[in-house]
Amino acid sequence: MTRTGTVTRERLDGRALRGNPLGDPSERDVFVYLPPQYGGRTARRFPVVVILTGFLGIGESPWQRSFLGEALQERMDRLIRRRKVPPMLLVVPDCITALGGSQYVDSAAVGRYETFVVRDLVPFVDARFRTLATPRHRAVCGKSSGGYGALMLGMRHPDVFGALASHSGDAYFDYCYRFDFVKCWNALRAAGGVEPWLARFRRKPKPGGDDIATLNILAMSACYSPDAGVPWGFQLPFDLETGEERADVMRRWRRRDPVVAVRRHADGLRRLRGIYIDCGLRDEWSLQVGARILSRRLTDLGIEHVHE
Repeated sequence: MTRTGTVTRERLDGRALRGNPLGDPSERDVFVYLPPQYGGRTARRFPVVVILTGFLGIGESPWQRSFLGEALQERMDRLIRRRKVPPMLLVVPDCITALGGSQYVDSAAVGRYETFVVRDLVPFVDARFRTLATPRHRAVCGKSSGGYGALMLGMRHPDVFGALASHSGDAYFDYCYRFDFVKCWNALRAAGGVEPWLARFRRKPKPGGDDIATLNILAMSACYSPDAGVPWGFQLPFDLETGEERADVMRRWRRRDPVVAVRRHADGLRRLRGIYIDCGLRDEWSLQVGARILSRRLTDLGIEHVHE
């Protein structure tokens, strides 16, 4: 047995993504970490963790080294070697979109990314690799938008995932997104609307900070408040003329907020073997507040979890 795992790059043609409204490809990269124990002639099967990347994240992102940190493969090799975690498969799908991300939801303005993960990706991995193909041995986790996806997929699909972990996941939308509403409004007004801004953004060789903030709000609007009756396919959370927040759109957004959704999906959450939530103490989007509120809601519902 080798002392290092391997990462294989697969291609999956997701039926759920065919004909998506953004014209993004349905065929996607899927990166799979195979632990050192996977090789050889063994028939052993392994648990699976699906890892969802954050906004603007692509399938390659977790596997890259940084000056200060290990790549995901290196970290897993170390943890398995030191027996901190059992051998397992890690699966990272590429769910990037033309708007920077999908939030792993089904949206008429973005595509069916929730269905892609649950109905295309999971069966594909189980058919191609030696997995323990039951919810008891399958978890979903992620950071930021990926943490949001893990929360929502976990609570909505306990028949697929048996545990979830959210690292700085989007929660309590009234705090984590509102900060960028005025930035987005200013940018759209200066450009002359959503479509001119997007056209200008796509021509820029290197977008700036406010560009990413604007794109983020447009992407969230496409995910949380799609509307086929609008030329660009979604409703903004503010009036494009005055900048005033739109209560009707925010009601739609809040329904997608994990701190609200936990009540609707309490039964699904109770079926999970594990729920883990963490966030830094000074998150730049105030996601530590969302994590604390989410933890309180779970406690009030009598749902066991770990919050750090």
